Amino acid sequence: MNSFGGFPSKSRSLVSEASGGEKMVADGFSSYNNIAMSLQSSYSQPLFTTPPLSIAIPKMENLGEMGLLRGSHNSSLIGRLREDELESEGGSGDDDNATRNKSSKKKKYHRHTPFQIQELEASFKDNPHPDEKSRLELGKRLGLDAKQVKFWFQNRRTQMKLVTCITDLTVMIKTQLERHENSILKHENDKLRIENITMREAMRNPMCENCGSPAILGDVPVEQHHLMIENARLKDELARLHHLGGKFLGRSNGSMPPFTSNSSLDLSVGRNGFTGLNSLDHGIPLGLDFGNRMSNSFPAMPPNGNMINFSDKSLFLELAMAGVDELIKLAQLDSPLWFRSLEGDGESLNLEEYTKMFSPCIGVKPSDFATEATRATCNVMINSTQLVEALMDTKQLTELFPWNIGSASILDIISPGIAGSKNGMLQLMQAEFQIPSPLVPIRPVKFIRFCKQHGEDAWAVADVSVDTLLHGITGNVHVSCRRLPSGCIVRDMANGYSKVTWIEHTEYDENVAHPLYRPLLRSGIAFGAQKWSSNLRRQCELFASLASSAAFGVDHSALSPSGKRSIVKLAQRMTRGFCSGICSTVDEWEVVQDADNTKLMTRKSSGNSGAPPGVILSASTTVWMPVSPQHLLDFLQDEKTRSHWDVLSQDGPMQSMLRFSKGRDLNNNISLLRASADANQSDVLILQETCGDALGAVVVHAAVPAAEMDVVMNGGDSRAVPVLPSGFAIFPDCFPEGGGNERGGSLLSIGFQILVSNLPEARLTMESVNTVKSLIGRTHRGIKGGLGCN
Repeated sequence: MNSFGGFPSKSRSLVSEASGGEKMVADGFSSYNNIAMSLQSSYSQPLFTTPPLSIAIPKMENLGEMGLLRGSHNSSLIGRLREDELESEGGSGDDDNATRNKSSKKKKYHRHTPFQIQELEASFKDNPHPDEKSRLELGKRLGLDAKQVKFWFQNRRTQMKLVTCITDLTVMIKTQLERHENSILKHENDKLRIENITMREAMRNPMCENCGSPAILGDVPVEQHHLMIENARLKDELARLHHLGGKFLGRSNGSMPPFTSNSSLDLSVGRNGFTGLNSLDHGIPLGLDFGNRMSNSFPAMPPNGNMINFSDKSLFLELAMAGVDELIKLAQLDSPLWFRSLEGDGESLNLEEYTKMFSPCIGVKPSDFATEATRATCNVMINSTQLVEALMDTKQLTELFPWNIGSASILDIISPGIAGSKNGMLQLMQAEFQIPSPLVPIRPVKFIRFCKQHGEDAWAVADVSVDTLLHGITGNVHVSCRRLPSGCIVRDMANGYSKVTWIEHTEYDENVAHPLYRPLLRSGIAFGAQKWSSNLRRQCELFASLASSAAFGVDHSALSPSGKRSIVKLAQRMTRGFCSGICSTVDEWEVVQDADNTKLMTRKSSGNSGAPPGVILSASTTVWMPVSPQHLLDFLQDEKTRSHWDVLSQDGPMQSMLRFSKGRDLNNNISLLRASADANQSDVLILQETCGDALGAVVVHAAVPAAEMDVVMNGGDSRAVPVLPSGFAIFPDCFPEGGGNERGGSLLSIGFQILVSNLPEARLTMESVNTVKSLIGRTHRGIKGGLGCN
């Protein structure tokens, strides 16, 4: 058992595999001998005087005058009689059955002259089946009897049939040989990969064979030592491939020039007693699925205009396998590696135990980086296959996590998976992770995502940052966040549910975040596993409710299923627009001002992005509130207290036209409001979506014309409805005094988007800036006054 897990011991060597290939070839030659003997039995004289064909591979080139598997066939020479066209007067034919009765008579032989053979061959090319008149004319011209000409043409046609049969058999044997050769080459390539991985592992922690203590590489730098070993391995691999190609094809492979490895690094690559490789299990069926099949197709989509070559992909593959192995172990192990968090039902990683059990797969953590590592488990209303499909597709991924992910894209598909499934799929991705606050910058991360089937009913989806590997591809860029092996283990349950174990392990630059949010980030509530699993559960409940006629909780709306789906699409687009207007770069916002906890940004809208055309100004700020997050959420959802902070309420309570829950938690809902002061005349409605739990919440609303909202409620297309979202994001402060519980305070982010001008070329004026700042101030004062915390 080596350091790579409990792989089975090797079952057979290459010699046994080659023997299997010889048996396969032997079966082909046995079929050939049967055909040849049956054809020979129809002749008055044997066509071949050589012994039966040998079934051994080394004797394949000695197949007699037929020259099987050696060069091309000459139809005028192959199959000729050894005695220069001996002709039998009583020979058998394929046109006249009467001649078979004379087989018992004494046979007379006639030797044709070279001129006669040449003329017969020429006539045969023109007409292989001459009639009696043609045979008589040909016989008179050549001095032969008509019967001799007839027998010669019969034998010649039989020879041609035999040549065709042998040619087909040759193609079949070549195909079998090539398939067997490919299998052996794959196995050899797998062994080389295992050697490479084991060698890298040994380099990370080299041990002395004599004393068992850590070994020192001397004056040779680790990078140079690594390059020397890699060079020797590549030379050895080239020599092996050339040797195997010559052995099983019986000829030199033109694409592999003769090469003999004379490297002086045999000790380093495990040829002369290097214990780390001698203990290696050479029978490991290494592949992307750790099974019996490995995908060799790598459709490349170059990131930033640079093609990732094969050697880079090998490094990605190694990192992916190490990452998924660590992820599975982190999901299976419990105390003392994990301990229960003080906030919520999640678990936090014991970093001291972690460093004892695992080596850093992406390098040592920078000194100024902080660590957040959490684990959470939940049951979601989706089966494992559908969830894995969504996690590997960026469009579905952003729909599952509209608040966690600002944008996501696939840079390169390193491996497309096996047989059209996601098992073994490895892709290079980039994403922007976010929380809706102007005081917490987005986390841009480049990482690989590897999907592997784990058992019969479970999947593992692992992420690992690749900024170190991409240093020579995308250039040296500042990294503010690194994603250690993270992701989820998904296991099928009854009734279409799945059990998801989510793990988030991140190292980040704490200095880029505002001090107000640093306790929240350290707790793991903002970006931790609990947040991901909670949002996943809510979205799966929403999708399940849309797919069925049943509703969660109390649903007083009289909406049709199509109308409900249209409203949900509009509400989710509104919420994503609110989050992007606070923290994300997905809509190419231009920062105008970022000071005093307030951020102002503008962008030009063409009208195609779900917003009205023109110049849009986004303003957001974050304040601390001395109330619990749940109390603040209840206040902002209450229609009766809305007049304290909402200018659209016209200083009166709002009337709820409809409300339906998106899941089991009634705090997650979509509602449609109208100002009660002129409930009969108002042509503007307020669409509002609320999403949240104890870990945080968002309340987003936008004004929508009543006529357009009627179309959406009847199932119409919601993409044509422009919205300018505004709203709130709520998080517990997690200060030591409150500990993030009911006695603690809240971090409230307020955001507005307003249309400054209908003309995209218009410029932002100071009047517009002052107007939106005044709106933010009025809203903040109204909330504090309504809560009685002035």
